Amino acid sequence: MTVTRRHIAIIAPPTAGHINPLAALGTSLVEAGHRVTIIHMADAASLVPDCSVGFAALDHPADRQGLLAEHFRKLAQPSGPVGLPRMIRSTGSLTELLLKALPAAFSRLGVDAVLADSVEPAGALVARHLRLPFVTAITGLPLLREPMIPPPFLGWAYRPDAIGRNRNTGGYVVSDMLMRPITKIVSTYARRWGLDPAPRHQWSDRLQIAQCPAGLDFPRKALPPSFQYGAPWRLDEPEERLPENDGRPFIFCSLGSLQGARRSLFAAMTAACAAVGARAVVAHGGGLSDREANSLPGNPLVRAFWPQARILSQCSAAILHCGFNTVLDALAVGVPIVAVPLAFEQPATAARLMRIGAGAIVSADEAGKGGLERALRRVLTDPAYSCAARRLATDLAGAGGAVEAAAIVSAVLCDGGGAMPAGLGLPDEQAACAA
Repeated sequence: MTVTRRHIAIIAPPTAGHINPLAALGTSLVEAGHRVTIIHMADAASLVPDCSVGFAALDHPADRQGLLAEHFRKLAQPSGPVGLPRMIRSTGSLTELLLKALPAAFSRLGVDAVLADSVEPAGALVARHLRLPFVTAITGLPLLREPMIPPPFLGWAYRPDAIGRNRNTGGYVVSDMLMRPITKIVSTYARRWGLDPAPRHQWSDRLQIAQCPAGLDFPRKALPPSFQYGAPWRLDEPEERLPENDGRPFIFCSLGSLQGARRSLFAAMTAACAAVGARAVVAHGGGLSDREANSLPGNPLVRAFWPQARILSQCSAAILHCGFNTVLDALAVGVPIVAVPLAFEQPATAARLMRIGAGAIVSADEAGKGGLERALRRVLTDPAYSCAARRLATDLAGAGGAVEAAAIVSAVLCDGGGAMPAGLGLPDEQAACAA
């Protein structure tokens, strides 16, 4: 039996929240015998972690130095009547850059399969244009639309009745209007290449594989057979000495890599931790200066980055902006969450945490007015929150993570046919692909 080796291109938004889990999945694909390359603007090379996955720049005249920094500045202020349209236009311009450059890049690099992040439509569209097999990778919440599921960027509760359906319908109308700059670009290129521009074609018929566990998502009624829930895709963390507990419980505090400059919000977090007799462990992602970090109240432990999964395993709770990867890492070790959602899909993730009982929600406005202290005290003293988080930890522990996901992706991309072969989602079935 001859194993088929693919050169798989990873196409994703240029942010750590997407690149890091896909690099972990790509590493497992390399271990399965494939070549894997992340392809994007040249500046995105700085986002790729040290692993066996390669990186290739687009090599296009529109790709210029400083483009990623400009995009990050817009992502850091993603709300309001000015910030939201500006962020959407910036995201659309990167999608257009990929659509212009990827066909030539794929040819130059010998790419013969694609792992396309569900949030970046260029990967799927170029794969369809070049008739390459592709798999949809879902690093955040599943975006598949259903009448009873609210739009993924709204913090609406799950409501499976006529009122909920009507509310969701209106929400999708507004969401579609806001996303029109991106959908217009995608439709233009689809028609230019003779392809159906309908959004459903951005999803692979072969396989749609998610980090999200089924227990975290809202109840679904219409998932396709090719959809697969999962568990976090993570690279091994470096071994390093972690701080010793001084008798106070640790509380992990993070605002991710894009919002880490919010010193006032971090100060509210660390003050709340001190008020309940806990010690904050702050990860600011490089957003704070040394002076700002040293000025945070409550004697917190502060770094740009911690080995996240390892430090979370020593914590009693977490205060998070609800970035999806950090939420999964907290739930994987049974840590309950105080959610302070800021933008993107964070309110929707917070709504799911609240529904399963693993978290409490505090708005950014309430955070500095005593809201964080009250919510944190509740999460620490009510055992229901920890019990709910531990239930998710049990589900995640049996889901296989990047290794199992890579086995499924490998089998599907090497199968040469259509949808995911039956039974590939079971942990004890590691299918080999052959030609």
